[in-house]
Amino acid sequence: MRRGLSVAGLGKLEDEVQLIELAGKYGFGTVDINAEWLVSRYGVEGAKALLAEHGVEVGSIGLPVEWRSSEEAFLEGMKVLAAHADAARALGCTRCCTYILPSTDDPAAHFMALATRRLRACAQLLGVYGIRLGLEFVGPHHLRTAWANPFIWSMEQTLDWIDAIGEPNVGLLLDAYHWHTNGLKPADIEALRPDQIVHVHLNDAPDVPIEEALDNGRLYPGEGVIDLKGFLQALRKIGYDGPVAQEILTREPPQGTPDELARHSQACYDRVFGEAL
Repeated sequence: MRRGLSVAGLGKLEDEVQLIELAGKYGFGTVDINAEWLVSRYGVEGAKALLAEHGVEVGSIGLPVEWRSSEEAFLEGMKVLAAHADAARALGCTRCCTYILPSTDDPAAHFMALATRRLRACAQLLGVYGIRLGLEFVGPHHLRTAWANPFIWSMEQTLDWIDAIGEPNVGLLLDAYHWHTNGLKPADIEALRPDQIVHVHLNDAPDVPIEEALDNGRLYPGEGVIDLKGFLQALRKIGYDGPVAQEILTREPPQGTPDELARHSQACYDRVFGEAL
Protein backbone atom coordinates (compact mmCIF):
# COMPACT_ATOMS: atom_id res chain seq x y z
CA MET A 1 0.00 0.00 0.00
CA ARG A 2 1.19 3.49 -0.83
CA ARG A 3 0.60 6.52 1.36
CA GLY A 4 -1.28 9.26 -0.45
CA LEU A 5 -2.39 12.86 -0.01
CA SER A 6 -5.34 14.82 -1.30
CA VAL A 7 -6.03 18.53 -0.86
CA ALA A 8 -8.56 17.70 1.90
CA GLY A 9 -6.84 18.27 5.22
CA LEU A 10 -4.02 20.56 4.10
CA GLY A 11 -5.70 23.95 4.46
CA LYS A 12 -5.47 26.61 1.76
CA LEU A 13 -2.98 25.45 -0.85
CA GLU A 14 -1.58 27.77 -3.49
CA ASP A 15 -2.39 25.16 -6.14
CA GLU A 16 -1.99 21.43 -6.76
CA VAL A 17 1.72 21.88 -7.45
CA GLN A 18 2.11 22.64 -3.77
CA LEU A 19 0.28 19.39 -3.03
CA ILE A 20 2.90 17.51 -5.05
CA GLU A 21 5.74 19.32 -3.29
CA LEU A 22 4.32 18.61 0.17
CA ALA A 23 3.66 14.98 -0.64
CA GLY A 24 7.27 14.49 -1.69
CA LYS A 25 8.63 16.40 1.27
CA TYR A 26 6.71 14.36 3.84
CA GLY A 27 6.98 10.87 2.41
CA PHE A 28 3.70 10.43 0.56
CA GLY A 29 4.07 8.49 -2.66
CA THR A 30 0.82 9.49 -4.40
CA VAL A 31 -1.46 12.49 -4.81
CA ASP A 32 -5.11 12.72 -5.80
CA ILE A 33 -4.99 15.50 -8.37
CA ASN A 34 -6.47 16.98 -11.55
CA ALA A 35 -4.13 15.44 -14.11
CA GLU A 36 -5.67 17.39 -16.99
CA TRP A 37 -4.90 20.68 -15.22
CA LEU A 38 -1.34 19.55 -14.57
CA VAL A 39 -0.75 18.51 -18.19
CA SER A 40 -2.40 21.67 -19.52
CA ARG A 41 -0.07 23.79 -17.42
CA TYR A 42 3.22 21.91 -17.85
CA GLY A 43 2.74 19.57 -20.81
CA VAL A 44 3.09 15.83 -20.43
CA GLU A 45 6.87 15.79 -20.13
CA GLY A 46 6.95 18.77 -17.79
CA ALA A 47 4.30 17.21 -15.56
CA LYS A 48 6.20 13.92 -15.49
CA ALA A 49 9.38 15.73 -14.57
CA LEU A 50 7.65 17.63 -11.75
CA LEU A 51 6.21 14.42 -10.30
CA ALA A 52 9.53 12.60 -10.64
CA GLU A 53 11.43 15.46 -9.00
CA HIS A 54 9.35 14.96 -5.86
CA GLY A 55 9.10 11.17 -6.06
CA VAL A 56 5.32 11.25 -6.38
CA GLU A 57 2.81 9.50 -8.63
CA VAL A 58 -0.80 10.43 -9.44
CA GLY A 59 -2.94 8.12 -7.33
CA SER A 60 -6.32 9.04 -8.74
CA ILE A 61 -8.27 11.73 -10.56
CA GLY A 62 -11.81 12.87 -9.90
CA LEU A 63 -14.59 12.09 -12.37
CA PRO A 64 -15.22 15.40 -14.20
CA VAL A 65 -18.76 14.38 -15.17
CA GLU A 66 -21.89 15.56 -13.34
CA TRP A 67 -23.84 12.31 -13.52
CA ARG A 68 -26.26 13.14 -10.67
CA SER A 69 -28.31 15.95 -12.22
CA SER A 70 -29.61 16.75 -15.71
CA GLU A 71 -28.88 14.94 -18.93
CA GLU A 72 -27.50 18.17 -20.34
CA ALA A 73 -24.98 18.47 -17.51
CA PHE A 74 -24.00 14.83 -17.96
CA LEU A 75 -23.40 15.25 -21.69
CA GLU A 76 -21.33 18.39 -21.12
CA GLY A 77 -19.12 16.47 -18.73
CA MET A 78 -18.70 13.60 -21.16
CA LYS A 79 -17.23 16.06 -23.65
CA VAL A 80 -14.20 16.61 -21.40
CA LEU A 81 -13.84 13.15 -19.89
CA ALA A 82 -11.60 11.88 -22.68
CA ALA A 83 -9.13 14.75 -22.15
CA HIS A 84 -8.96 14.01 -18.41
CA ALA A 85 -8.53 10.29 -19.05
CA ASP A 86 -5.82 10.93 -21.65
CA ALA A 87 -3.90 13.16 -19.25
CA ALA A 88 -4.20 10.60 -16.47
CA ARG A 89 -2.96 7.81 -18.71
CA ALA A 90 -0.03 9.93 -19.87
CA LEU A 91 1.02 10.38 -16.23
CA GLY A 92 0.60 6.70 -15.37
CA CYS A 93 -2.60 7.07 -13.37
CA THR A 94 -5.09 4.19 -13.59
CA ARG A 95 -7.79 5.37 -11.15
CA CYS A 96 -10.72 7.78 -11.43
CA CYS A 97 -13.20 8.21 -8.56
CA THR A 98 -16.61 9.63 -7.76
CA TYR A 99 -18.96 9.52 -4.76
CA ILE A 100 -22.57 8.37 -4.35
CA LEU A 101 -24.83 10.55 -2.24
CA PRO A 102 -27.04 8.39 0.00
CA SER A 103 -30.28 10.18 -0.81
CA THR A 104 -31.79 12.06 -3.74
CA ASP A 105 -34.66 14.41 -4.51
CA ASP A 106 -35.42 12.34 -7.62
CA PRO A 107 -37.57 9.22 -7.47
CA ALA A 108 -34.97 6.63 -6.49
CA ALA A 109 -35.83 4.02 -9.14
CA HIS A 110 -35.74 6.57 -11.95
CA PHE A 111 -32.48 8.02 -10.66
CA MET A 112 -30.98 4.53 -10.45
CA ALA A 113 -31.84 3.87 -14.10
CA LEU A 114 -30.30 7.15 -15.27
CA ALA A 115 -27.22 6.88 -13.06
CA THR A 116 -26.54 3.30 -14.09
CA ARG A 117 -26.56 4.23 -17.76
CA ARG A 118 -24.42 7.29 -17.17
CA LEU A 119 -21.79 5.60 -15.02
CA ARG A 120 -21.63 2.70 -17.47
CA ALA A 121 -20.86 5.18 -20.24
CA CYS A 122 -18.16 6.82 -18.08
CA ALA A 123 -16.63 3.44 -17.27
CA GLN A 124 -16.60 2.40 -20.92
CA LEU A 125 -14.79 5.55 -21.97
CA LEU A 126 -12.32 5.33 -19.09
CA GLY A 127 -11.69 1.71 -19.95
CA VAL A 128 -10.40 2.71 -23.38
CA TYR A 129 -7.61 4.55 -21.55
CA GLY A 130 -6.90 1.72 -19.13
CA ILE A 131 -8.45 3.57 -16.19
CA ARG A 132 -10.65 2.09 -13.47
CA LEU A 133 -13.68 3.84 -11.98
CA GLY A 134 -14.05 3.81 -8.19
CA LEU A 135 -17.48 4.39 -6.61
CA GLU A 136 -17.50 5.71 -3.05
CA PHE A 137 -20.49 4.89 -0.86
CA VAL A 138 -21.18 7.67 1.67
CA GLY A 139 -22.15 6.44 5.12
CA PRO A 140 -22.99 9.31 7.52
CA HIS A 141 -26.57 8.94 8.72
CA HIS A 142 -27.50 12.62 8.47
CA LEU A 143 -26.99 12.53 4.69
CA ARG A 144 -29.35 9.58 4.31
CA THR A 145 -32.26 11.93 4.94
CA ALA A 146 -30.74 15.15 3.55
CA TRP A 147 -32.80 14.72 0.37
CA ALA A 148 -36.27 13.32 -0.18
CA ASN A 149 -35.60 9.69 -1.09
CA PRO A 150 -33.08 7.15 0.23
CA PHE A 151 -30.53 5.84 -2.25
CA ILE A 152 -27.27 3.86 -1.76
CA TRP A 153 -25.04 4.15 1.31
CA SER A 154 -23.63 0.72 2.09
CA MET A 155 -20.79 -1.34 0.70
CA GLU A 156 -23.13 -4.24 -0.07
CA GLN A 157 -25.50 -2.01 -2.03
CA THR A 158 -22.61 -0.47 -3.93
CA LEU A 159 -21.21 -3.87 -4.88
CA ASP A 160 -24.65 -4.86 -6.19
CA TRP A 161 -24.77 -1.65 -8.22
CA ILE A 162 -21.30 -2.30 -9.62
CA ASP A 163 -22.56 -5.68 -10.81
CA ALA A 164 -25.53 -3.96 -12.45
CA ILE A 165 -23.30 -1.41 -14.20
CA GLY A 166 -21.56 -4.44 -15.59
CA GLU A 167 -18.19 -3.02 -16.62
CA PRO A 168 -15.03 -4.86 -15.50
CA ASN A 169 -13.14 -1.67 -14.62
CA VAL A 170 -15.64 -0.50 -11.95
CA GLY A 171 -14.99 -1.08 -8.26
CA LEU A 172 -15.10 0.50 -4.80
CA LEU A 173 -13.52 3.59 -3.39
CA LEU A 174 -13.31 2.40 0.22
CA ASP A 175 -13.28 5.28 2.71
CA ALA A 176 -12.52 4.50 6.37
CA TYR A 177 -15.11 7.05 7.58
CA HIS A 178 -17.91 5.57 5.50
CA TRP A 179 -16.82 2.06 6.49
CA HIS A 180 -17.07 3.16 10.14
CA THR A 181 -20.44 4.91 9.81
CA ASN A 182 -21.87 1.76 8.24
CA GLY A 183 -20.79 -0.22 11.29
CA LEU A 184 -18.54 -2.46 9.20
CA LYS A 185 -15.71 -4.61 10.53
CA PRO A 186 -12.36 -5.84 9.18
CA ALA A 187 -14.08 -9.10 8.23
CA ASP A 188 -16.19 -7.18 5.72
CA ILE A 189 -13.01 -6.05 3.96
CA GLU A 190 -11.50 -9.52 4.21
CA ALA A 191 -14.52 -10.83 2.27
CA LEU A 192 -13.51 -8.70 -0.73
CA ARG A 193 -11.11 -9.48 -3.53
CA PRO A 194 -8.35 -6.89 -3.97
CA ASP A 195 -9.52 -6.20 -7.54
CA GLN A 196 -12.86 -5.01 -6.14
CA ILE A 197 -11.13 -2.00 -4.55
CA VAL A 198 -10.01 0.81 -6.85
CA HIS A 199 -8.89 3.35 -4.25
CA VAL A 200 -8.85 3.94 -0.47
CA HIS A 201 -9.35 7.02 1.73
CA LEU A 202 -7.98 7.24 5.27
CA ASN A 203 -9.33 9.46 8.05
CA ASP A 204 -10.77 9.13 11.56
CA ALA A 205 -13.96 9.85 13.50
CA PRO A 206 -14.74 11.52 16.84
CA ASP A 207 -15.94 9.49 19.82
CA VAL A 208 -19.67 9.86 19.15
CA PRO A 209 -22.35 7.29 18.26
CA ILE A 210 -21.93 6.42 14.58
CA GLU A 211 -25.43 7.77 13.92
CA GLU A 212 -24.17 11.22 15.00
CA ALA A 213 -20.90 11.28 13.04
CA LEU A 214 -21.06 14.14 10.54
CA ASP A 215 -19.52 13.93 7.08
CA ASN A 216 -17.59 17.15 7.70
CA GLY A 217 -16.55 16.15 11.21
CA ARG A 218 -13.54 14.02 10.33
CA LEU A 219 -10.25 13.77 12.17
CA TYR A 220 -6.72 12.96 11.07
CA PRO A 221 -5.79 9.26 11.11
CA GLY A 222 -5.16 7.99 14.63
CA GLU A 223 -6.91 10.90 16.37
CA GLY A 224 -10.29 9.21 16.72
CA VAL A 225 -12.08 5.93 17.32
CA ILE A 226 -12.05 4.16 13.95
CA ASP A 227 -10.31 0.80 14.03
CA LEU A 228 -7.69 1.87 11.51
CA LYS A 229 -5.38 -0.92 12.61
CA GLY A 230 -8.02 -3.48 11.64
CA PHE A 231 -8.91 -1.53 8.50
CA LEU A 232 -5.33 -1.46 7.21
CA GLN A 233 -4.53 -5.00 8.28
CA ALA A 234 -7.59 -6.28 6.41
CA LEU A 235 -6.53 -4.44 3.27
CA ARG A 236 -3.07 -5.93 3.54
CA LYS A 237 -4.49 -9.40 4.20
CA ILE A 238 -6.48 -9.44 0.95
CA GLY A 239 -3.53 -8.06 -1.03
CA TYR A 240 -4.63 -4.50 -1.76
CA ASP A 241 -1.49 -2.63 -2.87
CA GLY A 242 -2.84 0.69 -4.17
CA PRO A 243 -2.93 4.21 -2.71
CA VAL A 244 -4.30 4.96 0.75
CA ALA A 245 -4.99 8.67 0.48
CA GLN A 246 -5.77 11.02 3.35
CA GLU A 247 -9.13 12.80 3.07
CA ILE A 248 -10.08 15.05 5.99
CA LEU A 249 -13.35 16.96 5.61
CA THR A 250 -14.02 19.53 8.34
CA ARG A 251 -16.61 22.20 9.00
CA GLU A 252 -13.93 24.86 9.54
CA PRO A 253 -10.56 25.04 7.75
CA PRO A 254 -7.87 23.18 9.70
CA GLN A 255 -5.54 25.36 11.76
CA GLY A 256 -2.00 25.68 10.49
CA THR A 257 -0.10 26.24 7.28
CA PRO A 258 -0.18 23.58 4.54
CA ASP A 259 3.40 22.66 5.48
CA GLU A 260 2.48 22.22 9.14
CA LEU A 261 -0.59 20.19 8.26
CA ALA A 262 1.32 17.94 5.86
CA ARG A 263 3.93 17.33 8.55
CA HIS A 264 1.13 16.47 10.97
CA SER A 265 -0.36 14.10 8.40
CA GLN A 266 3.00 12.37 8.06
CA ALA A 267 3.14 11.85 11.84
CA CYS A 268 -0.41 10.47 11.84
CA TYR A 269 0.37 8.05 9.02
CA ASP A 270 3.59 6.96 10.70
CA ARG A 271 1.63 6.11 13.83
CA VAL A 272 -1.30 4.22 12.28
CA PHE A 273 0.78 2.40 9.68
CA GLY A 274 3.34 1.53 12.37
CA GLU A 275 0.65 0.02 14.58
CA ALA A 276 -1.05 -1.86 11.74
CA LEU A 277 1.76 -2.99 9.47
